[in-house]
Amino acid sequence: MPKTILVVDDEPQILEICRDYLTAAGFQVLTAEDGPDGLATARREHPDLIVLDLMLPGMDGLDVCRELRRESGALAGVPIIMLTARVQESDRLVGLELGADDYVTKPFSPRELVARARTVLRRIGEPSAPADLLHAGDLTLDRSRYRALLPGREIDLTATEFEILATLASHPGRIFSRAQLLTAARGVAFESYERAIDSHIRNLRRKIEPSEGEPHYIITVHGVGYKFAD
Repeated sequence: MPKTILVVDDEPQILEICRDYLTAAGFQVLTAEDGPDGLATARREHPDLIVLDLMLPGMDGLDVCRELRRESGALAGVPIIMLTARVQESDRLVGLELGADDYVTKPFSPRELVARARTVLRRIGEPSAPADLLHAGDLTLDRSRYRALLPGREIDLTATEFEILATLASHPGRIFSRAQLLTAARGVAFESYERAIDSHIRNLRRKIEPSEGEPHYIITVHGVGYKFAD
């Protein structure tokens, strides 16, 4: 079955271009022209990936992303690629902290968008490998299902958050630079935007740490990067 991608943008030309290229690449494409319609479509259709414009009428992309991450079940972890003409670092960080998986900046190459979509979906849909269950302390990661478990609860993680956590937890005590973590999560360095990893780490700590101020699992190594506690 083809993967379904929802594109939310208020520019008809952008919607048409995205629909044409993604359809030609073998995806089923849904579209919406404003925030409320995009959110309603996502809840109704449960797409495999959402391409979400930052500046939308009715409800902007950040609010749509925030609402999606509050959902229960699979929709809470649906991959989101932000599509935006705004390039300020603060805008990117806010989107990443809300749970966006990637950014594509306008004007963009439709082929780049297709490549980014394939990369994100491939990461989620890769066949399971041996040792799918990873145990690190009282944390359990199920790579085949992208599930993270702590005693008594399941943690909702985005695909990018899961990959970063799995990379760290697979090598307790090993220090990873930001560039190494981004490469592990995405397959390629993300526009040399290494500080994006800090936003994902903050999200992970908020979700798994007993206290964000005193991390128990993900330890900062100042001037270098991060490691999973021994």
